[in-house]
Amino acid sequence: MSHGKSIEGRQRVTVVSVVPVLFTLLVATMYDAPLSGAAARQDAVTFRGGVDLVTATVSVRDNKGRVVRNLKQSDFEILDSGVLREIKSFESGESPISLGVLVDISGSMSVGGNMERARSAVSVAMAVLRSGADEAALYTFDSKLEEIIGFTSDLASLRRPRLEGRPWGITSLYDAVAQTAKIVGDRPNRHRAVLVITDGVDTASQLTAPEVSGIASSIDVPVYLLVVVNPVDHPSAKVPTADAKAVEKVSLADLARWTGGDMRFASTGEHIAVNVADMFDELRHQYLISFEPGGKEGWHPLEIRARKNDLLVRARSGYFAGRQRPS
Repeated sequence: MSHGKSIEGRQRVTVVSVVPVLFTLLVATMYDAPLSGAAARQDAVTFRGGVDLVTATVSVRDNKGRVVRNLKQSDFEILDSGVLREIKSFESGESPISLGVLVDISGSMSVGGNMERARSAVSVAMAVLRSGADEAALYTFDSKLEEIIGFTSDLASLRRPRLEGRPWGITSLYDAVAQTAKIVGDRPNRHRAVLVITDGVDTASQLTAPEVSGIASSIDVPVYLLVVVNPVDHPSAKVPTADAKAVEKVSLADLARWTGGDMRFASTGEHIAVNVADMFDELRHQYLISFEPGGKEGWHPLEIRARKNDLLVRARSGYFAGRQRPS
């Protein structure tokens, strides 16, 4: 692709990791045993030291699924390894967004109109963002990640992208998400996220869903997934079958949840418009909560909850203190 550039290597960050509970076993194994097989590869998860405060991005919805925007610091409590922690910093309200849009252009996306759905989703996302305040970048992937348009506040330049893929190209979905999350993690805006537009099929990644969620969580970047499907395959249209693709989408849902993001399905223009607008409403009104980490080294399970029982809080599930962190 002549107008894009390949993204190579991994960017370095210096924030404390907050990773999903199901990622703990993988990391503990890396601490206590020699690496072998896939874990020993060059791009395996490694560890470095953190900083003094743990910051978690928190989304809150009520029991009807509506975004809750008016909570105060006193409305939250943090349990760190079961111990109540004092909130040291609290930020709320609207804030500019840095969004990395990652579009699957692999061979499977050429089937059933999914590529056109992807183009529509990019256009809708740029229309929802605020030109001059928010910023976005566009990346595509099949077997490798390509930067199509770097971060810019000129959102009109991203609204109708030229997306081209190989007819039967392979898909390195998880690897592309991990790399994009690292790039977005270096952006200055308080609210940052990766929006992945895909059909959910991964055929070639070296990283697994838990590894990617650990990387994205460690740099405080929620991953939102918009899975584009043919109308006859939409989950609301029929009961999903337990085929390989369905299993892959379950893993994608876990990845999104572990990073504090979300996953939606879309098969029509209406689905795309409603889901993108709702995701961005949540992203723009997230809360940022910081606290001092516990003194014990290693993994700390983390629970952030609202004092009102009818509210659903979504945030990352833990962090590492004292020792080196996944990257």
